[in-house]
Amino acid sequence: MNPTLDLLQPYPFEKLRALLAGVTPPAAIKPIPLSIGEPKHPSPAFVAEALTANLDQLAVYPTTLGIVELREAIASWAGQRFGVPADWLDPARHVLPVTGTREALFSFTQAVVDRSKRGLVLSPNPFYQIYEGAALLAGAEPHYLPCLADKGFNPDFDSVPDEIWQRCQLLFLCSPGNPTGALLPVATLKKLIALADRHDFVIAADECYSELYFDEASPPPGLLTACAELGRSDFARCVVFHSLSKRSNLPGMRSGFVAGDAAILKRFLLYRTYHGCAMPVQVQKASAVAWRDEAHVRENRELYRQKFAAVLDILQGSLEVSLPDGGFYLWAKTPGDDEAFARDLFAHEHVTVVPGSYLSREVAGVNPGAGRIRMALVAPLAECVEAAERIRRFCQG
Repeated sequence: MNPTLDLLQPYPFEKLRALLAGVTPPAAIKPIPLSIGEPKHPSPAFVAEALTANLDQLAVYPTTLGIVELREAIASWAGQRFGVPADWLDPARHVLPVTGTREALFSFTQAVVDRSKRGLVLSPNPFYQIYEGAALLAGAEPHYLPCLADKGFNPDFDSVPDEIWQRCQLLFLCSPGNPTGALLPVATLKKLIALADRHDFVIAADECYSELYFDEASPPPGLLTACAELGRSDFARCVVFHSLSKRSNLPGMRSGFVAGDAAILKRFLLYRTYHGCAMPVQVQKASAVAWRDEAHVRENRELYRQKFAAVLDILQGSLEVSLPDGGFYLWAKTPGDDEAFARDLFAHEHVTVVPGSYLSREVAGVNPGAGRIRMALVAPLAECVEAAERIRRFCQG
């Protein structure tokens, strides 16, 4: 067996199950999980109709490159959404459909990392754990950049020494962040592109929460925005990852895309051809329909706005928490140990949250997730309100 498997840590939800094992919550109170970030809003009916209308494609082998219809829909959406000039994103060269961003983030790392060098993969801390596992299994060393409150929950990139940048092969970004919800400003993205040019590393921007924001007049920028403003029409060293899971409430479709540097994507396509992860044609056709529609995405954002407003109003004065820049998580500060808080909340109120320390790594004696919990506001409004009321009761008790 691959000995690197022994380096992998249990997933946060495995740790959470172990923490709550043996704890018996009140049987009279229904459980409310705020732990897993699985969208619960209804999936768009028109997407399901497109999927079933193309079931005859079950008899067709899909190609790894994907159908032209989907790649054109993706290029059109990404260009309009992030202000990229119309002729820059070539659907044949700058776009690849993928079976969800989790699969793509992992496989992309395997394709990019040069195992012959003692390379680093940099990521925010706390982070989506696939970044760490992908780095380890690619033969690289993870390097964690703390995301602390005094820096707006973004990494302090200016404090990273040159010797770290020099060893960096891949930099993971997540904006809006999981779990913090923090956005990376365009100025920061431009600075990182300059660093990538200077030290020859690739930027992988995980933007799967990019369509969950609060101001309809100000969609958050992305790495493609920075490329467009820099006149960087080749998107050199820049690759973005997007998904329909959160944007369109379609986690079960396993549908997303990567876009950016054509030279990198050409090599990544070669890897994926051997990897065997082509998206079924009927899913591709349904995905194209989803990327071409924005009405359901605006409705989705409104549902989240209602939940954030209601929950934050209830928790005010009971728990230190504020509205994030985007995403559907609350990153709340606990009055004491985060594990104890999560365990006792479950024991008393049958509400499940994730200890922040499970989502991050201790570096130099500091775990940036310690003393915090992540709450996913994915349940229906009434359940989120009830959960907030229980949390308030627990905090005040």
